[in-house]
Formats: sequence, C-alpha cells, structure tokens
Amino acid sequence: MATYVIHTTTEDETKEIARRLGDVVAPGTLLTLEGDLGAGKTTFVKGLAIGLSIQEIVNSPTFTIIKEYEGRLPLYHMDAYRLEGEEDDLGLDEYVYGQGVTVIEWPEYVEEVLPEQRVSIAIAYTENGRTLTFKAVGQIYEDLCREALS
Repeated sequence: MATYVIHTTTEDETKEIARRLGDVVAPGTLLTLEGDLGAGKTTFVKGLAIGLSIQEIVNSPTFTIIKEYEGRLPLYHMDAYRLEGEEDDLGLDEYVYGQGVTVIEWPEYVEEVLPEQRVSIAIAYTENGRTLTFKAVGQIYEDLCREALS
C-alpha cells in the first residue's frame, strides 16, 4: 500500500490534484471518497471530471444515488450514504468492474462488496485548507498515484 498526503489551500488546488488523477485513470478505476459533509468530495470529483474531459456540470449525487457523465471515460459518481444493504439492487458490480471510472462517496456503507484494490481518498478540513490522504492498494493503483501525485 502506498500513501500520499497532499495539503491544498483553495478549491482550485483541490480540483487540480484531482484533475491530474483524472488525466491518468484507466477503465475500471475505483476511487472512494471519505470526508465530512462539505469537506470537498464533490469539488474533488469536479476536478477529476476535468481530467476526463467531461463537459457537463458535475454536482453531488446525494438525492439520485448515482450520476453518470460521459468523457474520455465514463464517470460514475455515487453517494452510498443511503445504500446500506441495497447495493445489490443497484448493480454496483457493473459499475465497479465496468469500463468507466467509479467514485463512491461514503464507502463505509458498501464496504463489504467493494474490492480491496482501489484508491481510498480521505478529505479533511485543516486550519489552512484541506488535507487529502490517498491510500493506494494494489500495484495498478500504486502506479496510478505515483504518476499523478508525485
């Protein structure tokens, strides 16, 4: 497992880190996002979408559970907060093991069905901005983070 810790002071810096990741993700990439309400999870996904050449406006999937966007690769942005015990009904496997990039907010609610290999991203407020902690599990994800974040 590789861990990267990055501090940002503005939303634009947070988006830029995510954009760099979006530039290098491949089909089947799984990213999970953890953080308090308002921590910047959707801001991060907006930057990722820029890296994927998505032209649509990206916003939180809180009330729709899953939002899909088309770009260089499809982006599946999920909010698992209300999914506990219902992940099978949504066909979660089709997204996680599909040809797009899957981002799951609140992964703890579907943890039992998620593969261990992925990039887990924790976003936390700090006194001067945000701290983004990336934990890459699996060689593909370690290589991905090394390329985008080093």
